[in-house]
Amino acid sequence: MSVQDLAQDYLATGKLGTLPDGHFINGKLTAASNGKMESFDPGRAEAFAEFSLASAEEMDAAIGAAEKAAAHWRRVAPGERCRILNEVARVFRANADRLAVMEVIDSGKTLAEATGDVNSSARLFEYYAGAADKLDGRSVNLGPDYTAFTVREPVGVTGHIIPWNYPTSTFARGVAPALAAGCSVVAKPAETTPFTALLMAELLSEAGVPDGLVNVVTGLGRDVGAQLARDPRIKQLTFTGSVATGVNVAQMAAPNITRLTLELGGKSPLIAFEDADPEKVADGAYWAIFSNSGQICSAGSRLILHKSIRGDVLDILAERASKIKPGHGLRSPDMGAINSDLHLSRIKAHVDAAKSRGVSILTGGDVTTDCETGKGWFFQPTVIADLQPNDPAVQEEIFGPVLSVQNFETEDEAIALANGTEFGLIASVYTRDVGRSMRVAAAMDCGQVSINDYWAGGLELPFGGNKKSGYGREKGWEGLDAYTKVKSITVSNAS
Repeated sequence: MSVQDLAQDYLATGKLGTLPDGHFINGKLTAASNGKMESFDPGRAEAFAEFSLASAEEMDAAIGAAEKAAAHWRRVAPGERCRILNEVARVFRANADRLAVMEVIDSGKTLAEATGDVNSSARLFEYYAGAADKLDGRSVNLGPDYTAFTVREPVGVTGHIIPWNYPTSTFARGVAPALAAGCSVVAKPAETTPFTALLMAELLSEAGVPDGLVNVVTGLGRDVGAQLARDPRIKQLTFTGSVATGVNVAQMAAPNITRLTLELGGKSPLIAFEDADPEKVADGAYWAIFSNSGQICSAGSRLILHKSIRGDVLDILAERASKIKPGHGLRSPDMGAINSDLHLSRIKAHVDAAKSRGVSILTGGDVTTDCETGKGWFFQPTVIADLQPNDPAVQEEIFGPVLSVQNFETEDEAIALANGTEFGLIASVYTRDVGRSMRVAAAMDCGQVSINDYWAGGLELPFGGNKKSGYGREKGWEGLDAYTKVKSITVSNAS
């Protein structure tokens, strides 16, 4: 069925055909043994399926299968790993419609956003397929008496705790480099978005990934997620989520000295100087905060405007935001749903608290529903103006379609405002002055900076944060570092 047929069928019936049932362990779906939990369609605020809650025994079996598979996979020729990962990308593209529709229903995002996520997931496997046979060491010149070189070896079994806001692409950005490096995988998707990871695991198997190499176990974070973090057989743990949960994960992994990649929260600034084009700034800010309903760790949730262009930019932005029509993602709305009722209540609490402080709400500011059905979990696109540096709407991650605006007069003031939170994920600078853009980029305490285009960059570049946004890097060549360990070997040439 085409993507349109799949979408129309679901909208008419509330069903999505055959969904993966159970956990994916050692190359096959296994029946649930510990009960099930409802999974909700955020666009309707209604349950559409059930998924399995794993037992400790099932997680143990998944890690055991991964440990056995890792011992074999590390000996597979890099060229063969390259071939298999390229086949994974092909299979993902062949099943893109089904994956995208499932992603919409699971997460609440729009079909266009989900389709983009599926395409980027396939591209991640292509990118790391190209890296599989190029993970070379280096020779080191110690003089004529020695031959010295380094080799990069796989770390072994890797654990991946996947967030709910980007279930497909976050799965791919960890699993693809792990497999390229010669590692095996145990993944635990978020409990609100379990299905795409299970389907992707099935497709990996279809593409020729050996049994046991990629395992997906669904359930609650406090149960199976915690078990994954604590298990000494896990040699690298990659976590994406909130700061508080990331701290807990790090503490659970610490006794085993497990390697960690933590991609946590953000409060990323878009800085616009007086020479920037107000239309371009407003457009950049629009997509930076309202994409995926603002549920992006790297969302441009702070707009830092030079006072001379404040009025022009905010007039354009507020008008555009007020015209956004939210709706079920399969109907191609302007903006999709909030992932869960719980998270919607958190966003509302943040904005209600801002209202109680008497701040200026230029547009939005409340819960809403699908404009066609009156159902679903949605929040109005919201712009909060003229905030002080210590305001909670500036300092705290809201993780929704809520933009906090600050004003400045000097370059030094803009830098201080941009760096003035506990986060440091990304930043963007809008100016025609190349020298200024380079000075400000150098002064940003964050992992990525873009100039005159908030979402500039791509999966070829490393992604990750500083401060409480976490540590380690994913994507790009640097994304392989987490899954390899370096060994140096020195040979005496003496006779």
